[in-house]
Amino acid sequence: MTTNLERPRWVADGALGAGRLRFGADYNPEQWPREVWAEDMRLMREAGVNIVSLGIFSWALLEPRPGEWDFGWLDEVMDLLHENGIDVDLATATASPPPWLTRRHPEVLPQTADGTVLWPGARQHWRPTSPVFRRYSLRLVRALAERYGDHPALVAWHVSNELGCHNIYDYSDDAAAAFRVWLQERYGSLDALNAAWGTAFWSQHYEEWDEILPPRVAPTQRNPGQQLDFERFSSDAVREQLRAEGAVLREITPDIPYTTNFMVAQNVRDIDYVSWAPDVDFVSNDHYLRPGELGRDDLSFWANLTGNIAEGRPWFLMEHAASAVNWRDVNPPKREGELVRDALTHVGHGADAVCYFQWRQSRAGGERYHSGMLPHAGSDSRVFRDVVRLGSELSAISAVTGSRREPARVAVLFDYTSWWVSGRDSHPTESVSYDAEALAWYRALLDLGVRADVRPASAEFDGYEVLVAPMLHVVTRELRARLEAFVEAGGHLVTTYFSGTVDEHDRVWLGGYPGALRDLVGVTVEEFVPLLADERAGLASGAIAEHWTERITHTGADVEVLDTYLGGDLDGAPAVTRRRTRAGGTATYVSADIGRAGAHGVLRALAVEVDALAADPLAADGRVEVIVRTADDARFVFLANRTDESVLLDVDGETVGGVRADDTGAVSLPPRAVAVLRAARESAPARRDDVVRESPRQPERV
Repeated sequence: MTTNLERPRWVADGALGAGRLRFGADYNPEQWPREVWAEDMRLMREAGVNIVSLGIFSWALLEPRPGEWDFGWLDEVMDLLHENGIDVDLATATASPPPWLTRRHPEVLPQTADGTVLWPGARQHWRPTSPVFRRYSLRLVRALAERYGDHPALVAWHVSNELGCHNIYDYSDDAAAAFRVWLQERYGSLDALNAAWGTAFWSQHYEEWDEILPPRVAPTQRNPGQQLDFERFSSDAVREQLRAEGAVLREITPDIPYTTNFMVAQNVRDIDYVSWAPDVDFVSNDHYLRPGELGRDDLSFWANLTGNIAEGRPWFLMEHAASAVNWRDVNPPKREGELVRDALTHVGHGADAVCYFQWRQSRAGGERYHSGMLPHAGSDSRVFRDVVRLGSELSAISAVTGSRREPARVAVLFDYTSWWVSGRDSHPTESVSYDAEALAWYRALLDLGVRADVRPASAEFDGYEVLVAPMLHVVTRELRARLEAFVEAGGHLVTTYFSGTVDEHDRVWLGGYPGALRDLVGVTVEEFVPLLADERAGLASGAIAEHWTERITHTGADVEVLDTYLGGDLDGAPAVTRRRTRAGGTATYVSADIGRAGAHGVLRALAVEVDALAADPLAADGRVEVIVRTADDARFVFLANRTDESVLLDVDGETVGGVRADDTGAVSLPPRAVAVLRAARESAPARRDDVVRESPRQPERV
């Protein structure tokens, strides 16, 4: 990582409050009359709120006319929060330009791929590459930094808000010019670009840089290499706004850390947050729970990935919802216990702050039906009572602050580029989903009772014994070499269909699939056999494939066929294979979309010979997720009930948060509940059974 991440900052030196977890929300007092502010302070103290993000969408009030500043109301709020013991993560307020800016300079408005202008009236109506927007936005950042840099309430800066959420892709002339500069820096010559994009196809060969455009609406499929590079460029373009604002903050307030809220799990999948992590002093993330049974594991998956993007350091949960959101087709409220469970699951995966959008639910505007910590019903409500309870729970486990996520022995690899490319058009099928496939394998590990990290594929593999790489579609030579070295050294790799297929330019690896991984897994796939919507393919093991199968035509001498297709055109053909190395490593290849249940079977079979896949007794046959954080002198074990039934556990260690143990050491976890254990940390990382009784009672449903 860069020196920026090595600077002392709140996760290391306690600048945001050593020994206490942060708890709060986006606070928007400008939406309310002043008489409401005093009530806000009283109820924040009651709930245990100790930090708020302030001023996020206030540019139009702070600079009502060009160059004219009105800081009076913000001065008053900053002072009021400080008087009440509440710290401030102050926003740079650049997320949405004021009406006067877009009226005077309509050239800052972004354009879609078909040339449609995105007009004011919502938010983020600005081009990431607009020099005009950059100039005005940095003037605002400088004014705020100079005015509030020494304010005693200020503990961090909040750069913009959800960068790229609505304006990640801009196809304007500003974007076209910046894209050409980016391409020249990446390739150096048009010959290199033409080779990377395969422009000999469809007469797309370029002779001048000015001939290149963003991938705007075209008569049919656009060039895949062009699309991929535009996605990379767009991620970098928004990142440049982050870096530009950060440079101003660093110049004026070098001792105040800054962050911006990533959206690791949300609709901004086209931002490579792994590359953004060095540009902030601490990683922050927004997460919104998917409704239904899938949601709890989905939350765990993305919180896990966020913790690994932060490289195990504590991070900041900047936004999630106290209850319902307002932007899905149907927006059910959270069920009993979910508010506390969701928050503590994030803490288990490394969050040292639990914050919400927003403090007081809005009365007007586009998000008036998005829940708040203080709902429309007021303080005499289930949501607010749960908020107060959560504040108490976070206070009880304050000792976890500053501790690190304990690395697992198993990792699920996640690759943003594979996510982008595998979901593109003109593929064998549009029915498979990269993130859904990765989540299915993660859930299968949870079902086995195995703790696993969700690890960026670009990160090191040291310390892991098992790597699961679902649909690792884009594989570079460098990544291939690292995976080969991992297996040759005795590691165990599991990868699946549509993996290793293309290189970093979205060009197909030749010689048969799985392309770059063909020699590593020891099989050759001659052709893909996607399934129609009403088709299924059976396997001899009983697994059922949907959406995708493959025709494996060759297996190496050191490859064992673990499962075969049953019936249909592929009857008897290999479906799941395993190659073994002399050092004891294995490479398992799964050629079909066998879902969570099929993945469970593959991993369960591998667990017979791989200790790292042994079930944790505390996982209660997969009904409980086990998450571990370690401090210098202690391990904190978070036990989250994944079911809608009670689970009884016998534990050894002090329960310090969530559900407490009884006098016998038994913990009865109600549906959607969490218990937090504290146990002494040994000189070496403690093993799974260190917090379990010598003769544990068999977990059972109560």
